Amino acid sequence: MPYERLVQVGRVAYVAYGPEKGKICCITNIVDQTRVLVDGPSSHVRRQALNIKALHLTKYVLKLLPGARSKTVKALWDKHDINKKWQESRWYKKLQAKHTRSRMTDFDRYKLLHAKQAYNRIVNHEYNRLKKKSKAELAKKTKKTKPRTFVAKSKRIANKFKIFAAPAAAGKKK
Repeated sequence: MPYERLVQVGRVAYVAYGPEKGKICCITNIVDQTRVLVDGPSSHVRRQALNIKALHLTKYVLKLLPGARSKTVKALWDKHDINKKWQESRWYKKLQAKHTRSRMTDFDRYKLLHAKQAYNRIVNHEYNRLKKKSKAELAKKTKKTKPRTFVAKSKRIANKFKIFAAPAAAGKKK
């Protein structure tokens, strides 16, 4: 099934534009292919028909019958704590952050810039300190106790084919 959020009775939706912009409501009935009847007694959205294009569907669904009264919608809304769930969602938090950023003055943006710079400076300083510490620990672990001695190529070949090892081996057998 490609779509998880269907236009259905009981679906909670966010009003994207129009006079009720920024509020959430519940679909109580489907009028036709382009319009639905919505109601949001707890979010102060009066019962009205809205275009589906003006709504963004959320993941929350209430078990309602078509044309449910406002009192029924409010009871289920409060029972399922839709307002609380909405305010804890990432979507709501992003909207709030966007609204806060839009209300910032030049001085607020200046202060934010310097706060971010200070934060990044602290993070980078700590990262570099830990990196240097781990590098030193790694060097200590891999430090060789006996330094390697240089062996000439001819001597390596002789050791590989045991050219000079025969007389020493013969002496050991006695």
